[in-house]
Amino acid sequence: MNLNFDLQYFAEAGSVVNATNGYVNATSGAREDFTEAKTLSPELKAFYDTELLENARAELFYAQFAKRQPLPKNHKGQVEWRKWNTFDRAPKLTEGVIPTGQKFGVTTVTGAVDQYGTYTAITDKLELRAYDDVILGATEEMGASAAETQEKLIRDALLLGTNVLYCDNVTLATGAVGTTPTKCSEMEASATQMSLLTPAMINKAVTILKKNRAPRINGRYYAVIHPSVAHDLRQSEGWIEAHKYAAPEELFNGEIGELHGVRFIENVFAPVLGGTDYQNKAGSKTYASYFFGKDAFGIIDPEGGALEMIIHDKGEIGGPLNQFSTIGYKFETNGATILYPERLLRVMSCSSFSGTDNVN
Repeated sequence: MNLNFDLQYFAEAGSVVNATNGYVNATSGAREDFTEAKTLSPELKAFYDTELLENARAELFYAQFAKRQPLPKNHKGQVEWRKWNTFDRAPKLTEGVIPTGQKFGVTTVTGAVDQYGTYTAITDKLELRAYDDVILGATEEMGASAAETQEKLIRDALLLGTNVLYCDNVTLATGAVGTTPTKCSEMEASATQMSLLTPAMINKAVTILKKNRAPRINGRYYAVIHPSVAHDLRQSEGWIEAHKYAAPEELFNGEIGELHGVRFIENVFAPVLGGTDYQNKAGSKTYASYFFGKDAFGIIDPEGGALEMIIHDKGEIGGPLNQFSTIGYKFETNGATILYPERLLRVMSCSSFSGTDNVN
């Protein structure tokens, strides 16, 4: 006699299932009340406004400037970038004397992928009784979560770069340049003095990249900055708004303007830093703006490991009584691997919002 079993009958939704009256443990049945920030109960209101407030969506800004490296299936989760070593300048020749030849070789940089993912579970009753399409809403929010996760992984990897420029302390009333900090704790963030990203500091950053012989991207360097830093920068003369470009159709995602040959990308996930290592002289936050040239960092594109949205209907994974659906995503990434340290410059500054912004 043959006995057939559907293993999905034994599936578990986990310890947290979003239900109509709180969070339910699918195994023990224990229930926890909704918190104010996480409640789904507004979905059940009879006269709920059909126009849901649109949440801010995280978009991918850093990744558009990366050098991408494919990773085929059935390979170890690691790739190797190779770059030729440069030669020294030629010496003056002495007649009849053979000069010493230079060594030539290749430098390698490796990066490895890790897997990331999350999910949520929705009960059949919530899906049935909610006024709005809960599955669709959860899918949209998972998409926003995936974009934010990838963006922060790249951002944090670039924070490890060793080329750092600290913005000068400037007297706000006169614009006079004071001391030049050598660490975050020396950066001013008071009502009279502040370490600001000014046009002069942008010019200095460009000069450093030029001296490092960092190649440009479409004739320009690029910088990713926080909106609080962009706010102060917009007060400066010489700012060219993005819509005044000769070819606005060539704008990158998030691009807001240009100054001194640098095109700026505004990103809410650009680093806002605090704590012992990064707080300024006033004990408040500092900001890291990344300036870079071509191929400064690399991202691995794993075959079969790209971002995947995963939705299991209650009839597929909801246990013996089809009681829940799940919505989630997973992907593989190395975050980012710095390929040419000299092509990446981290510019540290403060802002008029240093005292109110939260560390991200």
